[in-house]
Amino acid sequence: MSPEPIALPELGYGAANLGNLFRVLADDEAHEVLEAAWDAGIRLYDTAPHYGLGLSERRLGAFLRTKPRDEYVLTTKAGRLIRPNADDDGGLDLANDFHVRADVRREWDFSAAGIRRSLEESRERLGIERVDVLYLHDPERHDLDEAITRALPALENLRDAGVVGAVGVGSMVTGALARTVEESRLDVVMIAGRYTLLEQPAAVDVLPACRRTGTSAVAASVFNSGLLSRAEPARDDRYEYGAVPDEVWDCLQLILAVCRAHDVPLPAAALQYPLRDAVVRSVVVGAWKPEQIRQNVELARFAIPEDFWGELASEGLIPRPTERERADA
Repeated sequence: MSPEPIALPELGYGAANLGNLFRVLADDEAHEVLEAAWDAGIRLYDTAPHYGLGLSERRLGAFLRTKPRDEYVLTTKAGRLIRPNADDDGGLDLANDFHVRADVRREWDFSAAGIRRSLEESRERLGIERVDVLYLHDPERHDLDEAITRALPALENLRDAGVVGAVGVGSMVTGALARTVEESRLDVVMIAGRYTLLEQPAAVDVLPACRRTGTSAVAASVFNSGLLSRAEPARDDRYEYGAVPDEVWDCLQLILAVCRAHDVPLPAAALQYPLRDAVVRSVVVGAWKPEQIRQNVELARFAIPEDFWGELASEGLIPRPTERERADA
């Protein structure tokens, strides 16, 4: 039987930055960002043990413990346990782009006991008992077959027992997401960087699988690592944590031409595009500064004319509409 669609706010905050992704964020800066998100009405918060080796969960939990628990949705992830690092040399976790001490390390564990332990330890770091959605994080990076036969049944058991509200998978790999949707009883998948204004591979396999099974989707990394976060991107901007390939830059120039013709800011289109598919319940974005939070909220509300989307589709820059009307959700 297909799962019931879960109730998720349309705009959420992705807390990888709270784990010092790419640069150090001081405790007071992290608090200011979260306060701005709350004041702007954001009520969906996503984190993971992977983000800063637990730092993101600790910072997010410290903030959310000051807020009424029934007023927000909290999601975190399982699959990687945080354990003492016997090889610690005093360095940072820069191999994973987090500016935190590597005195602990990540350890894959897809066993039922490991999944439960991951959740228990996340709740301890958060200081919050109830997790609304528990995702299996990047299963293809470890063992996708084991994820389907061991880890996901363990998540499903936690949900069925009422320990968590809903379960899913978060990944950047569309094949892994589509397979887990088809072969497991998931409530939601988080699609990271694979259903954006710039590229939509998830439209080929993940979203159709979600429609068949009644699984919801959350779109993350909708700015493609920052490339779509400004009205006028620069050639040396970051894409997928590296340089922008020529073919991607050329495609972006075509999208920008349509944006200019319709007076639509590129970041507004990037934020709103995924939500045009009824399967996509939420868009989750990060931010370094309070002003970025406030800007994202304004961009999410920007009125975009329907003919803008029609021109993008007619130019072959986005797929033609198929079940994209929100009224069909």
